Amino acid sequence: MNHTNCGCTRRQMIRSLVAGSLVLPGIISQLLAEEARAAANPLAPRAPHFPGKAKRVIFLYMPGGVSHVDSFDYKPKLVAKRGEADDKDAKGPRYLAPQWEFKPGGKCGTQVSDLFPHVRNCVDDICFINSMHGDHNDHFQATLGIHTGSVTFARPSIGSWVSYGLGTENQNLPSFVVLAPELPYAGSQVWSSDFLPACHQGTRVQAGAEPIPDLNRRSPSEKIQTLELGLLDRFNRKHLQAHAADPVLAARIKSFETAFGMQREMPEVLNLSKESDATLKLYGLERGSNKGFAWQCLVARRMAERGVRFIELIDIGSHSNWDAHADIQSHAPLAKNIDQPIAGLLMDLKSRGMLDDTLVVWTTEFGRTPHAEGQKGRGHHNAAFTSWLAGGGVKGGITYGASNEFGNSVAENPVHVHDFHATILHLLGFDHERLTFRHGGRDFRLTDVSGKVVKAVLA
Repeated sequence: MNHTNCGCTRRQMIRSLVAGSLVLPGIISQLLAEEARAAANPLAPRAPHFPGKAKRVIFLYMPGGVSHVDSFDYKPKLVAKRGEADDKDAKGPRYLAPQWEFKPGGKCGTQVSDLFPHVRNCVDDICFINSMHGDHNDHFQATLGIHTGSVTFARPSIGSWVSYGLGTENQNLPSFVVLAPELPYAGSQVWSSDFLPACHQGTRVQAGAEPIPDLNRRSPSEKIQTLELGLLDRFNRKHLQAHAADPVLAARIKSFETAFGMQREMPEVLNLSKESDATLKLYGLERGSNKGFAWQCLVARRMAERGVRFIELIDIGSHSNWDAHADIQSHAPLAKNIDQPIAGLLMDLKSRGMLDDTLVVWTTEFGRTPHAEGQKGRGHHNAAFTSWLAGGGVKGGITYGASNEFGNSVAENPVHVHDFHATILHLLGFDHERLTFRHGGRDFRLTDVSGKVVKAVLA
């Protein structure tokens, strides 16, 4: 899992290093064969470092900063102190109590607010992490952090790393798909492959009449298009022979092949007409609808069934999102939009036997302050927030870590964004320190030079 983009191919490096040595020929033959397969198809299925519990990821991202103290992190002390100033600063901002009542859910009794009554019914399958913390308090940087591990430099998205590590089980579909009606903070950098081969970049799907631009065939017939693309492929591969050390070129050729396959298979994935009335009701989706978060969740399940490795769902863009500076009540319609679809997704995956090997991740870039901003709003808060995991080898029905009694700092078992990423990769079968790519003279990884697997959340 350690490739290079220097001026020579790794195949050439291996040959030069072993020339005249006593290294077993069988080992060398195996290494060269692996390199040949990777060069021929950078999206070919690959085995992880060890058997992982999860085979794929559905990543639910909520832009703007969901308030942990109004959703999944119950703070009765915050209710008792409503309207009061912090004991350390009598002239400071006043505590704002949670605006929705918390109630226990499931057999485990995890407290979830009335913002998410449907998700509350699924808590026995969920591991809440109430001790998340990140490196930046600004949307743009924090969004990059939760996706790429870096708040300062352009880096590959977690979806691109998973695609790079696992390849795809379906050569007619991208390995990494992003269902996003609008651009989030940081735009397409959220799903960029950056220095990884371009075939690992996320393919954006938008709700509506044309979810993927130019998906429909433009040639008069499939036979003519096949001939046209065959000729183009011949010229591309002839050019590649003269530039064997160019991974970008190889990835671009593979992208053309995937695009052709998508024209055949993606329309069927996006066609929900054969889904039962019961399934549509489970997600809260009206028959014939081709937009909304319920549509995104159901399409995500269909993509997961067909071998897509990493599917990210973004509920809204960089405007009118969860960024509740003026009034925390703005959370209400946003939560209503996602609550039933998320619960429906979890129940649907479970009923089909897919939740065992599908890791569902729910996160936002940071939480919100326990104190009021203005009269009814809350500010940005990266010092403590909540994310959760379900399925894919995760221990359900538990809460890991804790913020302090007001929710303004981590009090127990802190989980940094790097730890969060390391745990996701571990569930897929990867040692996060070994999933690397050589770029600019050093080996890069998703977790930079940090990160620990949170073993307590593993089933």
